[in-house]
Amino acid sequence: MQTVNILWADDEIDLLKPHILFLSEKGYQIATATNGNDALDIFKTKDFDLVFLDENMPGLTGLETLSSIKTINPDVPVVMITKSEEEYLMEDAIGFKIDDYLIKPVNPKQILLTIKKLIDNKRLVSEKTSMAYQQDFRNLGMTLNENLSYQEWIDVYKKLVFWELELEKLEDAGMHEILTMQKAEANTQFSKFIEKNYINWIKDQDKAPILSHQLFKKKVFPSLQENVPTFFILIDNLRYDQWKIINPIITEYFRLEEEDTYYSILPTATQYARNAIFSGLMPSEMEQRFPKMWQNDEDEGGKNLFEEQFLEDQIKRSLKKDIKFSYHKILNYDQGKDLNESLNNLMGNDLNAIVYNFVDMLSHARTDMQMIRELANDDAAYRSLTLSWFEHSPLLELIKKLSQKRVKLMITTDHGTIRVKHPSKVIGDRNTNSNLRYKQGKNLNFNPKEVFQVKVPADAMLPKLHVSSSYIFAKEDSYFVYQNNYNQFVNYFNETFQHGGISLEEMVIPFLTYKNK
Repeated sequence: MQTVNILWADDEIDLLKPHILFLSEKGYQIATATNGNDALDIFKTKDFDLVFLDENMPGLTGLETLSSIKTINPDVPVVMITKSEEEYLMEDAIGFKIDDYLIKPVNPKQILLTIKKLIDNKRLVSEKTSMAYQQDFRNLGMTLNENLSYQEWIDVYKKLVFWELELEKLEDAGMHEILTMQKAEANTQFSKFIEKNYINWIKDQDKAPILSHQLFKKKVFPSLQENVPTFFILIDNLRYDQWKIINPIITEYFRLEEEDTYYSILPTATQYARNAIFSGLMPSEMEQRFPKMWQNDEDEGGKNLFEEQFLEDQIKRSLKKDIKFSYHKILNYDQGKDLNESLNNLMGNDLNAIVYNFVDMLSHARTDMQMIRELANDDAAYRSLTLSWFEHSPLLELIKKLSQKRVKLMITTDHGTIRVKHPSKVIGDRNTNSNLRYKQGKNLNFNPKEVFQVKVPADAMLPKLHVSSSYIFAKEDSYFVYQNNYNQFVNYFNETFQHGGISLEEMVIPFLTYKNK
C-alpha cells in the first residue's frame, strides 16, 4: 500500500496516543500538532493526504486553521473533530468545504473508517468494480453465444452500458480495453441476430419488438389522459448511454415512471426512422400514402419537413377522433427559448410533440468541425459534451417549468449513433446516396461479408427507386467508402459518429415516461 500521510491537530493530542498507535500499526504515517499555528507550519513542510482538525484549539481556531489549509492546498481532505453539535459550527465548517466531521469522543475504528472513506475509497471502489466486471465479463461472454431474443439483447446492451459508465470512473486502461472488445463482440453477434430476424419482424409484427412506426400506437396513444397534457420530447440521435447521464438531472424534477425500449427500423437514419415514428407507417407505406411529401434519397430538399402532417394523419387514423395537439421542431437555442415562453399556450393540448435536433447537430458537427472533433474524440467525451449541452439548454428549462405543472412527460429518440472505425469498400453509380452506414442503389458492388443486404426492398417495406435497386447496411462499426477516394474518406470520417446501419447503439432505443413528483 502506498504510504498515506496524515496530519492530526488537537490540543489534547496526548490523550489520542492510542488512536495514533492504532493507525501507525495499520501503516499510516501520522504527524501531530497541538495548535493551529504549528499545524500550518507542519502542513507547509510536506505533502499530506488527509488532515484531522480539532475545532476548539487555543490560538487559531479550527475553522481559522481550516481556512488557511484550504488556501495552501484546497484539494487535501479535512475532517473537523468537535465536542459541539451546534448547527452554526457545522454550517461554517461545511461552508469552508470540510470533507467530513466527527463528534468527540471518537474511537479508533471511527477514525479508520473515515480514512478509508476519504482516501482509500477510490482504490477500494476501483478494485471492487474491476472484480465485479471480471465476474460479469465471463457471464456476458457466455450469454453472447446463446440464441438470444430481442428482449435479451436489450438486457445485454443495458448491462454493457452500465459497465461502460462504471469503468469510466476508474483509471484502468486494461479494463476499458476488455470492455471495448466485449462491446465489439456483442455488436458482431447482434448484427447476425438482426440479419436473421429483421425481415421476419417486418412480415410478422406480432412476433417483433416495438418498432419505430408502432411507437405512438403502442406507447403514446394508450397513455393519453384527459385533462393531463402529454409532452412527447424526441431528442434526435440520443443513445441509451447519453440518456443515462442526463437522467439524474431530469429526475431532480420528475419521477421516472417507466424505462422502456424499442427498436429503430432500418435504415437507422432520421428521414426513415423519425418519419416512421410520426406517420405510424413504414417507409414504403409513406411513399404510397404521401407521394408528394415522402422524399426518397435521390430527391432534392429536406427529408423531414412534414412530421406535423404525418402526426395529424396518424392521430386521425389510429384514434378515430380529433385531439388537440401541437408539433414543434427546435433547431437552435432561440427557438427553444421561444417555445418555453409560450408554454402556457400548450397546456390545453392533449399532446405536445417536440423534436430537439441538437444532439444530431452535435453528431454532424463532430464530423464537420475540427474543434468538435477534438472535444468529442471518444464515447466518454461525446457523453460529456451531451451532458454539458443539456445542463445549459432551453430543454432543461422546459423540463423545470413542466415540473411545476400537472403533465405526463415522455422522452425518446429516433435512432442512436456509433463511432465508426473500419472502412468497407463499396462501388455504386452517381445516384447512390451519401450516407456512410447504408446505401441504396442499383448494381452496388461490395463485400457481402461486411454488409446486411436487402435484395428486395419490399421485404423490409422500403421504397424501390429502380427495378434493380437494393439496400445494404453497414454492420458493427464499419462505414462505406468509395474506392476512388478511399484515403480521403478514411482520413476524414474514421472515428466519427455515424448512423444508418446495424449496431446496438443505433437500434436499441430508450423510451422513458416520467410523472410529476
